[in-house]
Amino acid sequence: MNEHEINKKSLENAKKFFTSGKIEKIEIGTTKGLQMIHKELFDGLYDFAGKIRTVNISKGNFRFANFLYLEAALLAVEKMPEQTFNQIITKYVEMNICHPFMEGNGRSTRIWLDLILKNRIQKVINWQNIDKKKYLQAMERSPINDLELRCLIEPNLTEKINDREIIFKGIEQSYFYEQGE
Repeated sequence: MNEHEINKKSLENAKKFFTSGKIEKIEIGTTKGLQMIHKELFDGLYDFAGKIRTVNISKGNFRFANFLYLEAALLAVEKMPEQTFNQIITKYVEMNICHPFMEGNGRSTRIWLDLILKNRIQKVINWQNIDKKKYLQAMERSPINDLELRCLIEPNLTEKINDREIIFKGIEQSYFYEQGE
């Protein structure tokens, strides 16, 4: 299966995940919850769906958390506070640095982020209003300073947390952001 087919099928899986109500059973802000999201999106597409990676990975010049320390890093991220918008974005950035899966991290963590936001501050991100290039640049710089990312996301928060159109457009937009994760 090529990358386009995987993207198309995982998008279908994401929509089923939401419409089936399974999304409501996800643990909020935990590695287990993120693994469940990843499994739902990529089950049958990757043999590692929902499984934490056991090798080192990098993207460009950035090396994600060393797999030898990944379990400890994930536990530390789980313990991070998530009561305010700023805390939630900081936690999201740290999970991105961990990059727990071989592929599919971006899609999975964006859904994970929206679930935390929905649960903790009763908002979700209207992803269709966020410029792809600016988002990717902000994510690249976020390990040093997440202010740019917060400034990009905060004005695009919405209280329409149960609006299917916003949710599904967000899922579709999430795939638009992918560039080899």
